[in-house]
Amino acid sequence: MKRIFLYVALIALLPGLSNRAGLLYAAGAKQQAAVAQKAAAPNPTDFVGSEMCAACHADVAKKFSSNPHSRLALMHNGTGATCESCHGPGRAHVESGGDVTKIKQLSKLSPKEIDETCLGCHAGAHPNFERSPHARAGVSCTSCHSVHNGDTEAKLLKAAQPQLCFQCHTDVKPAFDMPFHHKVNEGLVKCSDCHDVHGTFGNNNIRSTADQNAICTKCHMENRGPFVFEHAAVKTEGCLGCHTPHGSQNARLLNVPNINQLCNQCHSPVSGDTVHGMNAGSAEVVPCISCHTMIHGSNINPAFLR
Repeated sequence: MKRIFLYVALIALLPGLSNRAGLLYAAGAKQQAAVAQKAAAPNPTDFVGSEMCAACHADVAKKFSSNPHSRLALMHNGTGATCESCHGPGRAHVESGGDVTKIKQLSKLSPKEIDETCLGCHAGAHPNFERSPHARAGVSCTSCHSVHNGDTEAKLLKAAQPQLCFQCHTDVKPAFDMPFHHKVNEGLVKCSDCHDVHGTFGNNNIRSTADQNAICTKCHMENRGPFVFEHAAVKTEGCLGCHTPHGSQNARLLNVPNINQLCNQCHSPVSGDTVHGMNAGSAEVVPCISCHTMIHGSNINPAFLR
């Protein structure tokens, strides 16, 4: 009987003991992290200032004067982004007469180390980058951005879109040469209008929105809704259920050549009744959208008739 009582008492104490153990573990881990961070923190006396860097790297410093990073440093009285913000303390490098092993060279770092350097400041703007397809593929920040002298000042990109993206995404480039395509090559649409290159929770770096169709309807506003009578396919599969976004040989960027074939993927061929006579819906004689003109949704008719 005593054993049973002790067993029950121990069971009752377990949650409290588990919580206390968890708190002690968390506190210990936090203290260890703080000690490690303090040990890794550079000594303020090891910094020499950007003026010292410019004495030897005049060509880089001249280009850097108009750089957004440089302007940020000026806005914060020199305490913002400077040479040593990215390359680390420079005293050992200077005192050794320019020994390149005494300074952080981003060109010698792994993609992960480069990303950690950049995200030291930009983590708030790009919190999902480490889980992005680019990061997982080893595409680092400096693969696309040139910190010292990017061709485009605003984003410091090494090349303008879409040429920058096409350097890797050669499989997508031909789609924009198809008869029907989004005007990316023409400069009317940019890759980053639809894709968040720094990572999202979705696939293919598609920009995350509450309604994923908003990626398309921000331009195609006539199809935005909400509608009194919604087309179920639009709400469930989304725009990509019927359309190919980059380019297609089919009009309206459809996934298949014939509109009736597309509709019949969900609506099995309808014929034989008084409404769908004359082979409507089962052949190319009468296109479905000849009658169902409000195919994305309607405020008037549940069958999407005009």
